Amino acid sequence: MVVMALPLKMSHQRHWQKGLYPLFRPLVDGCRPSQYSSYKRPGTMPDKSPPWAKITFSFQKGIDMIKTHFERLTKEVGDHLRGPEGRPLMNYMLEQTRVTWQFRSEEDLNKWVISSDAEIGGKSEVYLKLGKDNQSAVLYGTLNTQVPRDGETRYSGYCSMRSKPRLVSLNRKKPYDWSNFSCLHLRIRGDGRPWMINIYTGPFFSHQKDDLYNYFMFTRGGPYWEEIKIPFSKFFLSNRGRIQDQQHGLWLDKISTLGFTLGDQIDGPFQLEIDYIGLAKDRAHTEECAYEQYQINPRKKSTGGF
Repeated sequence: MVVMALPLKMSHQRHWQKGLYPLFRPLVDGCRPSQYSSYKRPGTMPDKSPPWAKITFSFQKGIDMIKTHFERLTKEVGDHLRGPEGRPLMNYMLEQTRVTWQFRSEEDLNKWVISSDAEIGGKSEVYLKLGKDNQSAVLYGTLNTQVPRDGETRYSGYCSMRSKPRLVSLNRKKPYDWSNFSCLHLRIRGDGRPWMINIYTGPFFSHQKDDLYNYFMFTRGGPYWEEIKIPFSKFFLSNRGRIQDQQHGLWLDKISTLGFTLGDQIDGPFQLEIDYIGLAKDRAHTEECAYEQYQINPRKKSTGGF
């Protein structure tokens, strides 16, 4: 009986996670299946409590979610009828610049997520707040490269800020289409530290889910604002922190998120103030990829000899 009870229990749990949980998600508050759990430090005991032990039904939350999805659906249909990216076709074709993110309220800050090595046991700290007169966002904190003593982690010391994916009705992810532009345009004020800009695109295949397009942003410090323009052709492809041998251009029609990462291995405070993040079109810039593209294992051509 014990041998048969274990597979039966696992089948019930799998049936809940794959079948019933997505249906009751709007009514469930705090229910997290095991595959959606957060990072656990090495050596910590796994949470063996069943998923249904943390369920709290909330009909008010379900009603609010229905309203939210209905509003998203209405906006999605209206934008589709209006034109590409919710703009009239003529304005979309003649558009030279566009502000994608700006920071003027708490609602603008809620479109971003901050993280640090504290998730893996590190001691770095990162915060995000509105700047003076609510005209910018200030990303600040303290970088600490001390490695956690868990016996497995080898490197530490990073802080990051990443935008949330754009969601439409039924929590579907809708990528940004930046194919009409050639440069990333930022107005920032830093403290002299170098940052890495990360762009994540929706993958075509499952093995591409960890692909990132990166490029460096060097701040000069001081009290003055600086405007930075980075061509999309300069972003290089990496996978889990490793630069790939086979490079290709950025998929501008499948942009999912954009982020900033600090990891210069220098302990101490940092600050980055951002006014806006936008796009620009430079008709003189026709380059698609700035890096060498070649075949890793080219096929040998037959010479016709003996």
